[in-house]
Amino acid sequence: MRRLQKNEIFSSLRDIFNELKNKIDSLSSIVHEKEFLNNLSGDTPLKYHIRFLLVLGDDFEHFREDEEFHHRWTTDLNKAEKIHEAFRRLHKELSPDDLLSEKDIFSLFSNHIKNTLGTTIDREIIPSLLKISRLIGSNALGEWGPISSPAIRPRGVRDLAYLTMRKNGSPMHFKETAEAIGKIFSRPVNAQTVHNELIKDERFVLVGRGLYALKEWGYEPGVVRDVIKKILLSYGPLSKEEIVKIVMKERYVKENTVLINLQNNKYFKKNPDGTYIALD
Repeated sequence: MRRLQKNEIFSSLRDIFNELKNKIDSLSSIVHEKEFLNNLSGDTPLKYHIRFLLVLGDDFEHFREDEEFHHRWTTDLNKAEKIHEAFRRLHKELSPDDLLSEKDIFSLFSNHIKNTLGTTIDREIIPSLLKISRLIGSNALGEWGPISSPAIRPRGVRDLAYLTMRKNGSPMHFKETAEAIGKIFSRPVNAQTVHNELIKDERFVLVGRGLYALKEWGYEPGVVRDVIKKILLSYGPLSKEEIVKIVMKERYVKENTVLINLQNNKYFKKNPDGTYIALD
């Protein structure tokens, strides 16, 4: 390498080295190796030539991949260490269950950058800068969080179904869920496989024939009778019209299904004023 640097051809490349340095400087002086090379050359052999120039140039320092960060290059070791510290503060602040919008994660990281560097950085740089971290990432919904979270890196059909339903924002039939998983994640799945996973996972609640909702939306598991009982215990005596209205928010069932369940005198009693109560 030293012999190459003494070669007269090396000095003729000064403009290229300066161009590379200026490019990295413009990206806050530290870049994710793979992202940087791909952005400059695409997926072509040229990226290996560029990497060789980075290795050869005096202005560039390489950080090997570790538990926290991917392979990266810098033109300013002091600034790079301060950005590393900003990342460590961000990593520490995020809990395993945190899911942040793009706006929130950008704002949070920008604040840590400002506190460590003493200055702000261009918002347009933040997306590429965040890719340096191996501990945080984003999902198909544009949400950010710890890479260990199944909401960020789905581990199977259950997690894919969960993210798909969250993106949809309302109950979905298991066949519709399977189809949506294929479109969103480009991972074709069998509808019956999805159905089996929805049945097993407590995050999902059956709210109609083959129709599932997320428990976190306020839906409770159980048959219609259980739903009615829960409502009456919570609200007290209600008319059948009031019961039907509330149940229809919890379950996608016909009105007659609710009325038939109310006639079961083992579980419900009709008061003289026409209201119903739940029996213990």
